[in-house]
Amino acid sequence: CAGMEYTMSWADEIGKFDEIVEENGAVVLIDPGAVLYLIGTEMDYKTDKLSSQFVFNNPNQKGACGCGESVDLQPVMPQHEA
Repeated sequence: CAGMEYTMSWADEIGKFDEIVEENGAVVLIDPGAVLYLIGTEMDYKTDKLSSQFVFNNPNQKGACGCGESVDLQPVMPQHEA
């Protein structure tokens, strides 16, 4: 497997450093350690005849394992002004 996974769980509270993203009535909390890996990511919910699942389109994804469960992500490095 390639290493990292997209995981989602219910949050009972907002962490002090969590990133909060709100779109169309949905609220997503992002762990501060994951933010640089998820910049530019689009999340969608897809349903077909066989399954329903969240799908991530991440420009920072450099690869994935054959089963599709883990991904190779490169963090976006902040630009420093001179």
